[in-house]
Amino acid sequence: MTTTDGSSPLDVEIGALKGGPADLAQYAGKAVLIVNVASKCGLTPQYTGLEKLQERYAERGFTVLGVPCNQFLGQEPGSAEEIAEFCSATYGVTFPLTEKVEVNGEGRHALYERLVGVADAEGHSGDIRWNFEKFLIGRDGSVVARFSPQTEPESDEVVAAVEGALA
Repeated sequence: MTTTDGSSPLDVEIGALKGGPADLAQYAGKAVLIVNVASKCGLTPQYTGLEKLQERYAERGFTVLGVPCNQFLGQEPGSAEEIAEFCSATYGVTFPLTEKVEVNGEGRHALYERLVGVADAEGHSGDIRWNFEKFLIGRDGSVVARFSPQTEPESDEVVAAVEGALA
């Protein structure tokens, strides 16, 4: 599903965690799992599964894209340097991370404006419910799936969707 104007979420501009543009256009033709992440959340251990997906599928044209967000009980309070250090040292994260953004409300980043209209398997669309909500972008740049925050990255549901997007 592309957005109503036919554009892809990968057409937006967003900064990289360590500065400069994240250049989402570099992921054109790849499958991308976009996840709003946080360092101090009960779901933070999902970083392990996200990194395993990255390692398993990167050579086939896949990447996880972590998007830090501090909108849920202030669970991502750190600076860019603190977030990068935490992700690397604690979970060995190698996938790219963007700047910290808002995913809901008046300050919602344009990336999430293009994602929230997609419903998950339970029919939920609209606002992001919590940290670690996941959106799978297909090789054609369209949103092909949305997963609830509680859905583990290595679940059969996510793995099947990634495999399908890479087929």
